[in-house]
Amino acid sequence: MKIVTPSEVDGTITAPPSKSIAQRAIAIAAMADGNSLIISAGDCDDVLATIGVSEQFGVLIDKTADTLSIYGGMRPPVIPLQCRESGLCIRMFAAIAATFKEEITLTGKGSLLNRPMYNIEECLHALGVKCTTNKGRIPVKVKGCIETTTGVIDGSISSQLLTGLLIAAPRIENDLELQVNNLKSKQYIDLTIDVINKFGVVVENQNYQNFYVKGGQSYKPCIFSVEGDWSAAAFMLVAGAIAGKVTVKNLKYDSLQPDKAIIKALEEAGADILVKKDLISVEKKPLKAFEFNASHCPDLFPPLVALASNCDGESKITGIDRLVHKESNRADTLKNEFAKLNIGITFHKNTMIVKGGKCKGGIINSQNDHRIAMSCAVAALVAKNTVRIENPQVITKSYPSFFKDLKSLQKK
Repeated sequence: MKIVTPSEVDGTITAPPSKSIAQRAIAIAAMADGNSLIISAGDCDDVLATIGVSEQFGVLIDKTADTLSIYGGMRPPVIPLQCRESGLCIRMFAAIAATFKEEITLTGKGSLLNRPMYNIEECLHALGVKCTTNKGRIPVKVKGCIETTTGVIDGSISSQLLTGLLIAAPRIENDLELQVNNLKSKQYIDLTIDVINKFGVVVENQNYQNFYVKGGQSYKPCIFSVEGDWSAAAFMLVAGAIAGKVTVKNLKYDSLQPDKAIIKALEEAGADILVKKDLISVEKKPLKAFEFNASHCPDLFPPLVALASNCDGESKITGIDRLVHKESNRADTLKNEFAKLNIGITFHKNTMIVKGGKCKGGIINSQNDHRIAMSCAVAALVAKNTVRIENPQVITKSYPSFFKDLKSLQKK
């Protein structure tokens, strides 16, 4: 259990590396012919899962304090691929597995046990690949190479499978053309294509509805530096907005990461924001209710709820349909856990309505969801009494140093 004591915050931290970018870069480097260097990949659980699966594919990876040296070249794994709790990892490597003739099994643990995999099954079937799941859950078994190189994908649940297919495309001999319906999280696809481009492969994006990868391309090894993580930084920026002043370094303001949109929400709520070349400072001001559409950046819901709970009035956050299949059902989890802190949350169609108020102390259950633990910890900074968070170690999935960084900001 982690105890967070109410206090003002004032200080500077460095954003951890973006796990979304690091995972993509590691998977692509594993497919490249030669030696790539990934600088500042980080050590969160999802990144470690991607490293582990790459190694199971026979890829040699040397780790130093700040650099991964990846010697690309894959061969079929002999044991099930262990994706831990990473949804991106299992979806990326399911697509890559579909470029091998041998049957490959992908599995995981924890929250991944309950996350739906039927979209992987349906999509790979449409591309001529034999794929089975356990009634829509893991393990996922993939056998046979992609034969049909023109397919239709449902992008309404997640963009991660499309990411996987675009990354896997250079291993397919022929051109790959994908039609995508109702694509969500479009900026994550921008992120994917940007990383693919840096390794020398071209992807054509036609208005996020059709994607085309010409056959005969191959990844070239490169030196790739991972930028700071806006998803993680969002919690600390909100901490500054509600409890004092926080500066976060190692953030690219022109980043393609969708969670950079936290700045728009903070601006609308009335926080004082200072933007410089590679850092963002946020300082507390009187906060007013805001409206925000998080359909394409659903990971912002938890920090946005912590922000909204300190705003005067009712804030409205749209896109709760994107929260059902996360590490927990985040809409219900946020409602239930923030109720323990005396913050009211209601739902209207696809919108979450958060009524601002004074947080009280209490005992919070993270529900095995890293972003719930971080959201409640930030809200605890301005609670009347201490907040105790059960199962706080889940933050290692994305931000292992979260509690250390938060404590460094708290005034003694």
